[in-house]
Amino acid sequence: MMERFPLLRSDGASAAVEMALVLPFLLALLFGSVELGNYFMSEHALEKQVRDGARYAARLTLKQPYNCTADPATVFADPNASADIINVTETGAVSGTGFPRWDASYWARTCGQDPQTVTVSINCVTKGDIDTGGSGQTGIYTALDGDIPVVTVSARVKYLSVLSTLGFNATNLCMTAESKAAVQGI
Repeated sequence: MMERFPLLRSDGASAAVEMALVLPFLLALLFGSVELGNYFMSEHALEKQVRDGARYAARLTLKQPYNCTADPATVFADPNASADIINVTETGAVSGTGFPRWDASYWARTCGQDPQTVTVSINCVTKGDIDTGGSGQTGIYTALDGDIPVVTVSARVKYLSVLSTLGFNATNLCMTAESKAAVQGI
């Protein structure tokens, strides 16, 4: 009787069933890997842009005499220093018309209620914190008349998921980056 129904003994359909069972896991692994790679790339680009802004700020000319407070306008000789630092961070150029890594829509993705995505602030480090040996030598900062200004460039941008192009726009991640650099004023 089994010889009349050879399909009852056939193993050919088991491969299709196994593939149907494994396919959702393979797709989840594939899309998860792509999404994770995109997140790391976006986070790295944000960190690099913030680092570029802090590096630019570290080389701005200091106001003589400067007042080391939290307001960048009291430290830098250029009154537009904060705007220039933000332009360098966002576009790669002081004028704001450079060739940015990301277009303007990247910086328009705000996190939470704060519309500001890039911020610039100054804090001060006393020379005594650097001169731990009490020699009076603090390198390039020896000639400065006050504390050492340290600029902090911070950015917050909402993460745009790769899967949002497929209709899964449920990510609510906020990428943040911060870079500090001592202002050398050279």
